[in-house]
Amino acid sequence: MAHSFSPTSTSAPFTNRPNLENEQIWQARVDLAACFRMAARHGLEEGICNHFSAVVPGHDDLFLVNPYGYAFRELTASNLLVCDFEGNVIDGSGKPEATAFYIHAQIHKLIPRAKVAFHTHMPYATALSMTEGDPLIFAGQTALKFYGRTAVDKNYNGLALDEREGDRIAGAIGDADIVFMKHHGVMVLAPTIAEAWDDLYYLERACQVQCLALSTGRAVNPVSRQIAEATYSEMREGDAESARLHLASIRRTLDLEEPIYRT
Repeated sequence: MAHSFSPTSTSAPFTNRPNLENEQIWQARVDLAACFRMAARHGLEEGICNHFSAVVPGHDDLFLVNPYGYAFRELTASNLLVCDFEGNVIDGSGKPEATAFYIHAQIHKLIPRAKVAFHTHMPYATALSMTEGDPLIFAGQTALKFYGRTAVDKNYNGLALDEREGDRIAGAIGDADIVFMKHHGVMVLAPTIAEAWDDLYYLERACQVQCLALSTGRAVNPVSRQIAEATYSEMREGDAESARLHLASIRRTLDLEEPIYRT
């Protein structure tokens, strides 16, 4: 299902290599590696096909992304790639998977607020992307974290193997943070790695609970608009700090159980 990336850019080799060795960039690498490892533990990835990316701190024209051919559970801080928007690998060994480049490069390029982009085929969210109507019913408290923050890309167009599909997906996102990609999967956009992880984790939990509720065959009733809006507002007040603490907690777990992620 994954496709090797062959850049279409004809740009010259990258000669003015930026300084990519500082504490802030290394911290981003470690945080992103922690998210890959914990996503694998929760079964949120699919083989070697899914991808997380983050704009390199201090370099808005570069992004970190996982290399093609590695499962999430294998990834470490040092083996993540740094790519530019033209298809050049600026730092690292290997190359990105084709759809990873064409989707993520265009999203980071065209949507500057999207400093982080996590794309998965996680099972419950993907299942709801395959059903009729809007994926989330907003019937459970966890789902209300995403109230008013979702978009649906209804025009599935096959694999993203060129910039046109990346442009189309970016255009479908609008102001949303969470994008259900019909017949495909989901995309989570965030200003920080911690917030992207927090949203990815709780999105799958909300979708899982909804699938379980639907499996009873009984009607699933949404929360009223007024309560949904009020609850979402309450959640958002402490969301960034809660996300930071959530990421810190998974890093503590990994530090004890598989500290190799930091290398």
